[in-house]
Amino acid sequence: MITSNKVYYWVPRIICICAILFLSLFALDSFDSRLTFWHQVGGILIHMIPMLILTALLIFTWKRELTGGIIFTVTGICLVVFYAINGSRNGGIHFMRMLFWGIMLFSPFILAGILFIIHHFKKK
Repeated sequence: MITSNKVYYWVPRIICICAILFLSLFALDSFDSRLTFWHQVGGILIHMIPMLILTALLIFTWKRELTGGIIFTVTGICLVVFYAINGSRNGGIHFMRMLFWGIMLFSPFILAGILFIIHHFKKK
């Protein structure tokens, strides 16, 4: 039983950390040889704003698992929908393909949110 609680405690946190680090890699596409150094730094900072928000949410969720789990789950679902709608509208790519990619990118946050909620109720 103790091992089960440790698993439910650490798995959502590790999932969130890995997902945030993975999404942070997409900030590297802001490098362009035609831009100045400060424009590249600004581009990286703009790309890192969502990761900073998700990191702050993870820090908040570390002790408030129920509230944070609900927020993570809702945030993941909203990100999937936003990605699918915005990507299909702007890129001319089919909506279902963008929905698939949104689910692939943001489902770790939905899973982590559900695991945070489960751990909150298992520890009670």
